[in-house]
Amino acid sequence: MKPKSLWPLLLAVLTACDQSQPQLMPPPDGMVLVPAGEFVMGSDEVDTEGKQEEFGFREPMYMDEHPRHKASVDAFYIDRYEVTNGEYKRFVLATGVEPPPPWIQNGYNASEHRLSRFDSETLRRVAADYFQLDMDTSKMEKAELVAELMKLQAGRDQLPVTAVNWYDAASYCRWRGKRLPSEAEWEKAARGPDGYRYPWGDGWDPAKANVGDNDTGVTVSPGSYPQDKSVYGVFDLGGNVSEWVNDWYQGYPGADYESELYGDDIYKVVKGGGAGVGHYALSYFYRSARRGQADPLTLSVDVGFRCAMSGEYR
Repeated sequence: MKPKSLWPLLLAVLTACDQSQPQLMPPPDGMVLVPAGEFVMGSDEVDTEGKQEEFGFREPMYMDEHPRHKASVDAFYIDRYEVTNGEYKRFVLATGVEPPPPWIQNGYNASEHRLSRFDSETLRRVAADYFQLDMDTSKMEKAELVAELMKLQAGRDQLPVTAVNWYDAASYCRWRGKRLPSEAEWEKAARGPDGYRYPWGDGWDPAKANVGDNDTGVTVSPGSYPQDKSVYGVFDLGGNVSEWVNDWYQGYPGADYESELYGDDIYKVVKGGGAGVGHYALSYFYRSARRGQADPLTLSVDVGFRCAMSGEYR
């Protein structure tokens, strides 16, 4: 009798052993997985061109990024895109938290029901003064006005939320069952395992991200710049809006620079570049190693956020 092959039995044993090892769950909807492991964080760059004095920066450029070092994080999930106005509005309506002040100034907090209660003349004035509707409204009737304003609202839904302080950003993430990413997690998601200078690589190209020299100076829908994407598939870590992260602004271990701004309960770290104008078009602001900082109560039209979650095993 021909002996039976042992390969099926061996394969079954190996498969069973493999399945017994913990495995990461697939990323939740709208998030990507960043694997555990080391990456390059910070930089050793210096201001050799006197840009600090030229542009009047209060802090020396690059020094708070020192030293370039290896850091390690556990596996985590991070939002593929920045949190949008529409997503944040659902949080505002569900919890009663105060909306960002610009929503009151530009009419974004007005619902279709509320707009429909105005008479035509008032609605024309609202469309011009608050919504800044770019069309002649003088002869438009109420239904047409409401339709145009809701079309404008739908466009604003898709833009990244800004003018949200750190505490409200953290509260939103908790409401979604998530949290703000740590500075190290954000930087790994942007730089990848090879420590790229920008999310797309080491070469500066202002056409790849929504930056200050794109002649608009305004935010766009997340994902509108497909090349502003990291190796993990996370978008807009280079431009569009800067983003809150969880950490207090502190020096790195072994740093050769001590800032009076460092410390617990002083400033929170802000990462990434925005769509500002002027000197903010400098490539300096869009490097993944750059560290901004702000009072956690600060509201800025250039600062938004995205959420993260710790990796879950099955």
